[in-house]
Amino acid sequence: MQIFKKTITVSKADLDDLNHVNNVRYVQWVQDIAKEHWLTYVSKDILERYSWFLVNHFIEYKSQALLGDKLLLKTFVPEVEGVSTIRHVEITNAKTEQLIVSSKAKWCLIDSKTQRPTRITTEIAKLFN
Repeated sequence: MQIFKKTITVSKADLDDLNHVNNVRYVQWVQDIAKEHWLTYVSKDILERYSWFLVNHFIEYKSQALLGDKLLLKTFVPEVEGVSTIRHVEITNAKTEQLIVSSKAKWCLIDSKTQRPTRITTEIAKLFN
């Protein structure tokens, strides 16, 4: 299983009125790393033929992050089945390794021409493993 990682630093724009990272920002980061992972490995041909549709999203907040904290974002897709996948995202404090956010999202592959769900090809499945 391939794990895609990136490190970010919490900025003032990420904070809410309580001076910790706004929950909406975590949701944005979850979406951003999923997209970045996909775009890093997908070919232009696949990108033109397919897109992903978010079916559902579960996010659990375990701790908080503060201004200046370095965060490690990790995403992985442990299995691909039929027309959908479950993408996992974990956000941890890079220094303490404390888990801050855990997320699971179900994504459905869509044929760009028909706008209908389509079976995930072997070629696409290999991008995640």
